[in-house]
Formats: sequence, C-alpha cells, structure tokens
Amino acid sequence: MGRFLLIVGAVFIVAFGAYMLFQGSTTKDEARQFNVTSIEQYRPNELDTTLLNINSVRDTSLLNEFHSNEDIRTIVHNKEKNESHFHEHQAVVKFKQKPSKRELDKMKKDIDGDYKAKLNLMYEFKSNRLKTVELVQYFRENPIVEFAEPNYIFLQNQITAPNDIFYTERYQWNLPAIEIEKGWNITRGKKDVIIAVVDTGVDLNHPDLKRRLTKGYNAIDDNHNPDDDNGHGTHVAGIIASETNNREGMAGVTWFNKIMPIKALGKDGYGSSYDIANGIIWATDHGADVINLSLGNYQPATMMHEAISYAFKNGVVLVAASGNDNTDQPSYPAAFDEVISVGAISYTGHKANFSNYGYYIDVTAPGVEIPSTYFQNRYAALSGTSMASPHVAGLAGLLLSVNPELTNKQIHRVLQKSAYDMGPRGHDEYFGYGLIDVNEALRIAEDL
Repeated sequence: MGRFLLIVGAVFIVAFGAYMLFQGSTTKDEARQFNVTSIEQYRPNELDTTLLNINSVRDTSLLNEFHSNEDIRTIVHNKEKNESHFHEHQAVVKFKQKPSKRELDKMKKDIDGDYKAKLNLMYEFKSNRLKTVELVQYFRENPIVEFAEPNYIFLQNQITAPNDIFYTERYQWNLPAIEIEKGWNITRGKKDVIIAVVDTGVDLNHPDLKRRLTKGYNAIDDNHNPDDDNGHGTHVAGIIASETNNREGMAGVTWFNKIMPIKALGKDGYGSSYDIANGIIWATDHGADVINLSLGNYQPATMMHEAISYAFKNGVVLVAASGNDNTDQPSYPAAFDEVISVGAISYTGHKANFSNYGYYIDVTAPGVEIPSTYFQNRYAALSGTSMASPHVAGLAGLLLSVNPELTNKQIHRVLQKSAYDMGPRGHDEYFGYGLIDVNEALRIAEDL
C-alpha cells in the first residue's frame, strides 16, 4: 500500500481543520519518513487572543508544591527519581461485605476520623491523627477488609499554565498524519457511541463542544456539574470530538460520537484514586463505550485496577496516556493489561522526547503541539501523552461506529494490527505496534 512523506508546512484551519501537504510513497513494511522543515518557520506573527500556545510538558511548580505539603507524601521509584504521591492521613478500603453501622462506628473511633465517601464496598477514610501507613495497617488487620491502600494521587499527563503567546493561524498536522481523511470516507462516527473523558471536566458552554456532550458527572463533588476549571479535560475532549465542518475552531477525530464529561481531577490538574475510580464506574454504569484516561501515577493502585477491571468486564474500551517523564517505569492505569497504552510522537516522526516507553506501550499517536479546544471558550496548542491518548479513544469510537459488534479485546487487536510500524520491525518499546492508522483500522473493522 502506498504511503506518504509528511511535510510540515504552513497550513490553515478551514472546514475540517488544517491540512498538511504530502508527497512521495513508501511501503507498509517501511517506517514512515517525515520530511520536516523547522515548524517554527511557519508560525504566523499576527496575534489572536482565541488561541494559546502552552509550552511546558512538566509542571514543576505542582511537584514542588507536593514536596512542601505536609499532607502529601512522595514515593521515589527508581534512579531517575520518577515519583508517585498519596494523601497523608487517608486510605481507600474495600470490604468483603458491607460493614454494619456498629462496625463503622468502631472504625471511626479507632482511627479518630471518618469516611469521606463510599462507592459500593469501597470507602475513603480519613484520620485526624494516624499516618497513612498506620491507617492502612489498621484496616489490613481487619478480617472483613479485602484490601487497604493509600489514596494515591493521579496527575494529568500534560503541561502547565499558558505563557500568553497567541497565533491567528495554526496547523493540525496530527489528523492527516493518522490517515483521518481517508478514514472519514468509511465513517465519521455515530451519536449512539459514547466516549467518556475522565479528567478535569469539560467546558460545558464551549461553542465547539456544547452540542457534542451527554449528561456527565462530577466525582469530586458528587453532582452532575462536570464543568472544567483547569482546561486539560476540555482540550482532551476537543481532540476526540470538537465539532467538525462548522467553519469554527478545530476538527475532532470523530464528527458525531458524543462525549460524556466526567470530572475527577481538580482545578490544579490532579485527583485521588478514589475519585477517578468513582468516575470510571459511573461512566461504565451510564453507557460509556470508550473511556479516555489522560492521567497517571507510577503506583499500581488496587482501587484504580478494581474500577478498570469493572469497566473492562462490562465491555468498555479503556485508553490511557503512558506518561511524560521519558522513562520506562510503568505508569498506571496505562500499564494495566485491560488498558490500551498510548505513547506520543512528534511531527518529526520520532518519539516525543517526553513520552514514556516500555513493554506496555501498545500504540503511538501525535502528542506535540496539538491544537484543540480549551476552557473559557478558548483554543490552545498543548503537548503530552495526554494529547496522544484521545486520538486513540476517538478512533475506538469510530471503530464501534462502523462495527458495533466489536468487543474491547477485538478493538485492542485491530489497533495493534492496523498500526503503522514506526520503529524496529514489530512491537518495540518506543512505538509499541506503531502509529495509529485510522483508515486501515476502519477497513479491518468493516470486514470482521
């Protein structure tokens, strides 16, 4: 099958978004070649206050805040000093059976605390005096407890705050790079296939998103107002399903699939394993077909895996970002077997320099300077595996649109089989099975 050389050039957002120029050809057995001139040459100088350029992949100020916060503890995993974090004085607990009021009252007295929330047999406890290690040990000694662990903190796999540089004209190199236009000739999505975004919420009034949303959930405040106060979730949602062919803003991967907004990360871009698990379970119970998780932690939290397993057993396709520390330390939930793990490539065709790698990477997708919707009715170009993951979630939605009988396991295999091999032949630790190919994946799904 003929392939192309991607030329990064001056392109403009019109109709379906911005288009790239292609030339040359290569075979399916060869790695895609990217003929790149510095993208900086093609950035216009005229300013436009509707589009932000956000420039950093790692928010070190947030990590510094964690280090100085007495209520947050840090786990260092390896010599590269990859970190996980958890809330001090808190624990998440799953019981084998529902505890009685008398049992709960005794627990609250013993720990000098209370439970903050409960989800089926899973509870989130907080103590006024016990440290997390003592709290976990206390519950693990109780015979009716199935597991107890720290309440881990998961961070968005993205960037920090805007740097106030704006541009009137941008490119969407990411969509042509994954053969999106050819794929749209097969399907542009269907409204009854729902993609949940478990994140910081979504800007519910954004002009490019407000007609694409279903009823959502705020797992932090336990209400149905998942409005975004950070921007990350809105950006992720726009990559998947920004309204396309409306002569405004950006083009999404899918034209018609609906987004289910789930707020499980706070305004600072992080959330607890309990809230994220709650969001995953709520999305599963309310009809999500695909769940995107652009977040991560280096700790394989049991609470998180319980929710992932629940969703997977109920047929949901789970997609997650691999992380942004350029490390082979497995990141979760991406490294769970039930999850499609996504790394990032740059417009050069190389692995993005921040993208995590390792045995658990399934596929890669564009993740550098990706334009999309942003909260407060704006648009922004962001980088991170958080931006790569929704390309794959959007493709999963398209696959279910063209063949609704596909199982989550079949979609996983289709993505692997259809990916364009970018590194050493076959699966490798940097690109997984390769760059997603929308057209090839949809062609295979049609025939299953």
